[in-house]
Amino acid sequence: MTQIHGHLANAQIACRELILSAIDKFTQPKLPMTKPRFLKHLAILSLLVCTQFVTLIARAGDNDVPVVVKIGGIPWFTAMGKGIKEAGKETGLNATMLGPTTADPAQQVRMVEDLVARKVKLIAVVPNDAKALEPVFQRAQEAGIPVITHESPDQQGNTWDIEMIDNKEFGDLYMKELAKHMGEEGEYMVVVGGLTVPLHNAWADAAIAYQKEHYPKMKLAADRFGTGESLDETKRVTQDTILAHPNLKGALVFGSSGVVGAAQAVKDAGKKDQIAVIGTCSPSQARKLINEGIIRESYIWNPLEAGKAIVQLAKMVIDGTPIVDGMDFPGLGKATVDPQKRVIRVIKVQPINKETVAELAAMGL
Repeated sequence: MTQIHGHLANAQIACRELILSAIDKFTQPKLPMTKPRFLKHLAILSLLVCTQFVTLIARAGDNDVPVVVKIGGIPWFTAMGKGIKEAGKETGLNATMLGPTTADPAQQVRMVEDLVARKVKLIAVVPNDAKALEPVFQRAQEAGIPVITHESPDQQGNTWDIEMIDNKEFGDLYMKELAKHMGEEGEYMVVVGGLTVPLHNAWADAAIAYQKEHYPKMKLAADRFGTGESLDETKRVTQDTILAHPNLKGALVFGSSGVVGAAQAVKDAGKKDQIAVIGTCSPSQARKLINEGIIRESYIWNPLEAGKAIVQLAKMVIDGTPIVDGMDFPGLGKATVDPQKRVIRVIKVQPINKETVAELAAMGL
């Protein structure tokens, strides 16, 4: 968006300078002119300048690829923003990241609507609510603007979705870890980033299904909570669940800030050894709690790499590069492509634990 605003500002400056120059020229003594003739010339010049102004505005989106994330200002998406910026330089695209101040689907929809109105080259989105975005995605497509998504493999109305994990395997993996730390029995809670966030709920569904099939002595203590993008809200619901379920033994949290909130609640309750906390996290944000053994285990994909992948996919879509199963995806390796579901997968799971967290945090993750 900075590039767009820069174009507009430059156009406005150019208009002002040209008109002032014309006034200066036509009012010089060596070029006497009647007032009506002067006004006529000024009107013609103004029309030409305004035509140039409109052209500059139209060109503002020619190279712009905005990436609308779920929420701005949290470490996960800060790292993703670095990847977006780096890949923008590599591809020659003006790739930028923007996101709502809270994980609010309505705010995200409005941001995409604005981008459609600005006629940018392509729009990328990490959805808060896949369903809520369908109408605006449809308007984008009708306007000739391709839409790509990340973390939304069942999305409708998009051109392609890029994923760095297999959802079922990811959910299964987390339940296996939780069960191991709970001794395969007892009550546990589940938190997702939002009850409409596609990927988090897919992982939760897979994890709970795996528990029911493989660990019959474990039990979900309550319906899942949709607070995982908020540290404070997840801390609160974890505190409430600990009080309501004194025998709680596990907390599975999907949402990089939420797992820190859950861990803080467990620490404050003095139940570090009784309640196992695991979930997706930002290494730099969760480092202390991981080293203290409160967050037992975490698995993520690298958000910096995800940011790069989104922009690389944008470049391929813009250039019309064929996207086929088994292709070598730039920077990530071999990709699995499902053309019916329009999903591209490159599996890149990264464990975060006491052995790896320092190195990952040093990378700015």
